[in-house]
Amino acid sequence: MSENSMIPSAHRFRSAPRQVRVLEHVRIPLDDGVELAARVWLPADTPEHGVPAILEYIPYRKNDMTAGRDQTIHPEFARAGYASVRVDLRGAGDSTGVMTDEYSETELADGLQVLRWIAAQPWCAGKVGIIGKSWGGFNGLQLAALQPPELGAIITVCSTDDRYADDVHYNGGAIVGDQMLSWASTMWAYNARPQDPIGVGAGWEDDWKRRIDEAPVNIEDWLSHQRRDAYWKHGSVIETPDAIQVPVLAVGGLLDEYRTTLFRLMEGAAARGADDDAPIHALLGPWAHNYPHQAAPGPGIDFIAESIRWWDQWLGGVDNGVKSQPQLRAFIPDSAPIGTDHVTRAGRWIAEPVWPSAQVTDRDLSASAAVQAGPRILRSTELIGFAGGSWLQFGEAAGVAGDQSADDARSYTLDWAQPAGLEILGTPRVSVRVASDRDRGAIAARLTDVAPDGSSRLLTVGLFNLAHHASHDHPEPVVPGEAVTLTFPLLATAHRLAPGHTLRLSVSASFWPNLWPAPEETRITIVAPPTLTLPERNPASPADDAATTAALTAALGLPPTPPHTTIDADGPPMTRELTADLVSGRTTVSTFVEEWQTDRSDGLFYYSSERDSYNRTAGDPLSAEAVCERTIRYRRPPLPSGPSDLGRAALDAAGADFAADTGWDVEIRTRSTMTGDAANFVVTNELDAYRDGAKFHSRSTSASIPRDLN
Repeated sequence: MSENSMIPSAHRFRSAPRQVRVLEHVRIPLDDGVELAARVWLPADTPEHGVPAILEYIPYRKNDMTAGRDQTIHPEFARAGYASVRVDLRGAGDSTGVMTDEYSETELADGLQVLRWIAAQPWCAGKVGIIGKSWGGFNGLQLAALQPPELGAIITVCSTDDRYADDVHYNGGAIVGDQMLSWASTMWAYNARPQDPIGVGAGWEDDWKRRIDEAPVNIEDWLSHQRRDAYWKHGSVIETPDAIQVPVLAVGGLLDEYRTTLFRLMEGAAARGADDDAPIHALLGPWAHNYPHQAAPGPGIDFIAESIRWWDQWLGGVDNGVKSQPQLRAFIPDSAPIGTDHVTRAGRWIAEPVWPSAQVTDRDLSASAAVQAGPRILRSTELIGFAGGSWLQFGEAAGVAGDQSADDARSYTLDWAQPAGLEILGTPRVSVRVASDRDRGAIAARLTDVAPDGSSRLLTVGLFNLAHHASHDHPEPVVPGEAVTLTFPLLATAHRLAPGHTLRLSVSASFWPNLWPAPEETRITIVAPPTLTLPERNPASPADDAATTAALTAALGLPPTPPHTTIDADGPPMTRELTADLVSGRTTVSTFVEEWQTDRSDGLFYYSSERDSYNRTAGDPLSAEAVCERTIRYRRPPLPSGPSDLGRAALDAAGADFAADTGWDVEIRTRSTMTGDAANFVVTNELDAYRDGAKFHSRSTSASIPRDLN
């Protein structure tokens, strides 16, 4: 119990942990005969009437890919008195069936059945919460919008309520060049991973071939829907803002591209007058695309304890103060030299009791009050953007944007000096009047903190397709030479500029590889200078604000020592390289990341690598090319034949059709490409699967997809 009350402490899973019982391999039957693979962690002393349960429902394979991360989350919930259930989507891991797409109708229908199944188990008291990061955060929101009666609350981390406006495919109607193919290539490889013979036994090879042959070709689907149509509206809970009727804790990071979701969710709740029993709270940290207890860059927080506080309030019926806590808790970084804060960012935690906040006001910054520089005619073939970092970041230094000053010098810029400093919290917006010499075109707008030494730190960015100036649903060609007004948001941000720094807005017609270019050289003229609408924060009482910072820092804590895990994981830092042919003008930005792990419980070795290359030649609008390569390998040594060996016992029970004495060794290698001509995008995929070093199966695809004003 806490020191001054009978309220259970959220830290009880450390101070007085309950013993945990693990159900390693559970099968959840669905109505169509598919079975989903699950792992369940239970308090060993689960009472007869059961306990509330927590669900994480994702495609990333409970037995290997996320096994280490799972062991930092689900056993901890069980130690605090909750049943915690980790389920693989159909077609993933040892689940049967085939996945058809992200967040499909089938995935959501399966999820509803999973919730019903959990609530009906003798160890469950009937109420379930959902937690998830990225994919699991997406479908958590989507399942909540379907209002299943079993659902009591959700925690959604690094997710979106708008699949078109805020995902890795499009931003402002423009193609996100360094993510569109990259993520599709990753899923092309992920969906081809086989079931583990230890879990499923006979037939795993036939199922592996079927997965390879029937897996969706996501890049073709995503490029076939270049406007905001029904494909993207499905699963975008922003379309039905009144549908979510359970409490939501939305968590994001300032280096994660999904951070704007937090503000949209809170603003939507305010607009509809959300009930006190179904609030939307937000927690915004300095992190990239991570769970906050594994945050990079830091400071991280004690996220598991924070989650248990949420579950105790909404699933456990404990009035522990969550209802009265600030609606928004956010980390506001300070100005710092570029590259000095890849591990930990300097800054402070602040709180806003409600959002929108009276302490944050929209301030219009006009060009007349700024120092203007750079060309008014912007060319799409300029090689601008190499220092922009990855659109989707995971906390690696190689993914973080570098000094923007060189790109600023070739862009149209507005500088507003801030002699007294400036604090920003929320979603900036840009309005600018432009004209294109073609029937299309795109721009990138960047907001930076310029230090007295001239270095320019990227705070946020937004892309916009000129053909979408009237609507993302119904884009139309622009009339060459005719001005159009573009008004669009940048990604949300929080930052405190030091006194004497300068706030800079830079506009360019190129931002490679984040922005995929038009098929012709496009010259975009700034007809009327931009207006920047800035969410400026001015605390009513700086002293109270400082006291809140101290209290929040103490309350959120820091990530504790990770719990025991059976997974030994490692990998070198991500790399990013820029090479240029000084004769042809061809440039290549390449990123490479690899990681590996061994599960000491059964010897399973898992390896993955991703290499992405983005090629472009100066002055050639059709030279843009993305090449993405993936390798995934599973290897398990021969299993011992002793009578106590659980792996061999499972194999014998399943009637496995391979010799355990020879072990298991499978590998997947893929290569995907994306190019374009004047009228079409051309995308290819190749996949080779190997068993014991020999070619097992292959698949290749190729498609030409018409450009839709992109």
